[in-house]
Amino acid sequence: MTLVDNFLEKLPLERFRNPPPQVAVLRLEGLIGMRGPRALSLRRFAAALERAFALRNLKTVALAINSPGGSPAQSSLLFRRIRQLAQEKDVPVVAFVEDVAASGGYWLALAADEIFAVDTSLVGSIGVITASFGFAEALRKLGVQRRLYTAGEDKSLLDPFLAEDPRGVERLSALQNDMHEVFKDLVRARRGVRLKVEENTVFSGEVFTGRRALELGLIDGIGDLRGLMRQRHGDTVRLRAVEPERRRLLLPRFGLPRRPDIGDVAADLLARLEERLIWARFGL
Repeated sequence: MTLVDNFLEKLPLERFRNPPPQVAVLRLEGLIGMRGPRALSLRRFAAALERAFALRNLKTVALAINSPGGSPAQSSLLFRRIRQLAQEKDVPVVAFVEDVAASGGYWLALAADEIFAVDTSLVGSIGVITASFGFAEALRKLGVQRRLYTAGEDKSLLDPFLAEDPRGVERLSALQNDMHEVFKDLVRARRGVRLKVEENTVFSGEVFTGRRALELGLIDGIGDLRGLMRQRHGDTVRLRAVEPERRRLLLPRFGLPRRPDIGDVAADLLARLEERLIWARFGL
C-alpha cells in the first residue's frame, strides 16, 4: 500500500459522502434599528443572512430572538429579507423566543414558519408606541424662546420645545394607526387560522407569557432551540452560529487601534440608555 493509499484510507470519507445535518442559528438581539456596532438592522445582518442560508446540508434556519422591538421599518426589512431567502433556498425557518419577542421583536418572529417559546417568555405587544418629552414650561421658566421656521404647515410634528398641539397629536395618531394596521395585516397573513381568539385580544398591544401566547395562537409550541432541532434532525445535527461581521477598528496603514470618535461614543451611550429604558418595560 502506497503512502497515498494509506492516507486516503484514513480519511473519514463517509463524513464527506453523508455530512451531518446543519442548522444555521441567527441571534437577533437588542433594540431594532439601534445605531452603533450592536445595531439590529438589515445593513448589519444582510451578509450574515446570506451566509446562513448558504450552509451545506442545511435543514433549518433558526432565529434566536430576544428583542423588545424598535424601528418598524427595520423590522419589515429584516422580515422581507428572511422570507425572500427562505423561498429562494426552500429552507424552513423556525423562531425561538428567549426573554422577549415584543412589538418589532414579534414582527421578526413572524418571518419564521413556526414560532416557539418557553413558558416564561414574553410575546406579543402588537401595537405602536411613541414616547417623547415636553420642555416648553422649562424653557419658559428659563426665559428661553423656541424659534422654529418651516416651509410647509405640516413640516413640524409635536416639537418637544413647544406646547403640545392637538392637531399634531391627531396627525401622530393617524400615523400610528396606519402602522398598526400594517402590523395587524402581517399577523393575519402569517398566523391565519392559527389565531384562536378574537383579534381585539391579540391586537391590543398587550404582552403575553409564552404559555398564554400558545393558547392565543401567537406561537406554535413550547420548546427550546437545541432540544427541538435535535428532536427533528437527530443527535448528529450541528448548530452553526452565524454572526454579523464586526466592524474593524484598525488603521489600514499601521495596523494600530483607531481612537474612538467622541461622537460615536456619545451616540452609543445614548443608544444603550434608550435600549435599557425599553427593556425595563418588560421588567428586564
